[in-house]
Amino acid sequence: MENNILPDPNVVFPASNINTVIYIKPTIKNKNIIVGDFTYFSDVDFEKHVTHFYEFYGDKLIIGKFCQIASGVKFIMNGANHQMDCVSTFPFYIFEKWNESVPSLDKFPLKGDTIIGNDVWLGQNSTILPGVKIGDGAIIGMESVV
Repeated sequence: MENNILPDPNVVFPASNINTVIYIKPTIKNKNIIVGDFTYFSDVDFEKHVTHFYEFYGDKLIIGKFCQIASGVKFIMNGANHQMDCVSTFPFYIFEKWNESVPSLDKFPLKGDTIIGNDVWLGQNSTILPGVKIGDGAIIGMESVV
């Protein structure tokens, strides 16, 4: 590096004159999203691409360092799962006037934390499902569902 000055992993826009690429880590507000240094996203609002992420499930999205996440990538978290050991998968308990109590978390098919290793490339418009674990150095092609 010139003059021994290293890049700063805590800047939001790491590429001058490009306002559509961000380092994710300094933009995260949700305590259950953990992102390593220098991982970037080709868009500006990463957390908007993490869906069905409800705090009471306690699951985490963990992404390593030096990952490349293309535009349109979506992470679907455990809140997208419905209880499947009852008469209907319809979540009556979240709607008013059904008078159904919320089932305990052990009744849901929770898949655990979603973990993305280091130096992973997630191609454009790929979708990562709940509980998926992607190892270091993996490349996920565009439009893939993992």
